[in-house]
Amino acid sequence: MSTDISRPSVGAVVLTMNDRRVEFPAAMNSLLSQEGIDLDVVVVGNGCAPEQVPDGVRAVELPQNVGIPEGRNIGAATVKGNLVFFFDNDAVLPTCDALARLAEEFTHDPRRAFVQPRIADPVTGRTLRRWVPRLRASRPDRGGTVTVMAEGVVMVRREAFENAGGWPGHFFLFHEGVDLAWRLWERGWTGHYAPHVVVHHPATNPARHAAFYRLNARNRVWLALRNLPAPLIPLNLATWALVTLWRLRNLAALRASVAGLAEGLRGGHGARTPMRWTTVARLIRAGRPPIC
Repeated sequence: MSTDISRPSVGAVVLTMNDRRVEFPAAMNSLLSQEGIDLDVVVVGNGCAPEQVPDGVRAVELPQNVGIPEGRNIGAATVKGNLVFFFDNDAVLPTCDALARLAEEFTHDPRRAFVQPRIADPVTGRTLRRWVPRLRASRPDRGGTVTVMAEGVVMVRREAFENAGGWPGHFFLFHEGVDLAWRLWERGWTGHYAPHVVVHHPATNPARHAAFYRLNARNRVWLALRNLPAPLIPLNLATWALVTLWRLRNLAALRASVAGLAEGLRGGHGARTPMRWTTVARLIRAGRPPIC
């Protein structure tokens, strides 16, 4: 594993569907204002020709929407850099040294594959629980080793990213960050949460996506079938099902979740490469067993 990052080289990947006419320029301006790094940026148009792209930034047009993880895979293959930064197009880097500070975190441990900043709403300063990459999310200001990531704003060591095979492109949306993180841990890498680096992102509800409940359920099944030892699969899915039943009060959402569960069980998850029990033990010691 390489450890020499004297002046970090960062390839930044931004996806667009040309539907954020105000947020996208703000995101790009904050990205291009970063200092202390060698930065290469690509904008991937997911099913469109990217618009509002600043001068000097490459654009990739995809004829159809291939989903967020596959769009990011395509972007990562296009940019140069020892580190790859995946950046939602409605996020903003509030300081000019945010990426340099994230990159510095990799120098502290050669096993670190990814570093996630603290994501906070720009108006309220609130960090949503789903943005905190550990179980005890009540203290979003507490950093340390983590086993999952919020994939919309995260920096990944390219060597590790390519070694793990990148994002699971066929997931289309949801849980691709957990899948990648588990595969990275299986290969001996770790993750780190660096809350002293703050990135702004509006506190949106993922359920705004029409297919949220179906894809969320399907991908939870795929995640388990792809990565877990056989005895842990029913534990993982049972835990998810119980939590879903406890949280959901909307009958339509529950039906969509059941449909997604059935879809996932029918297959389509891709190659099954279950993690070793030693990896399960490492995840448990890191604070998040792979059943929740």
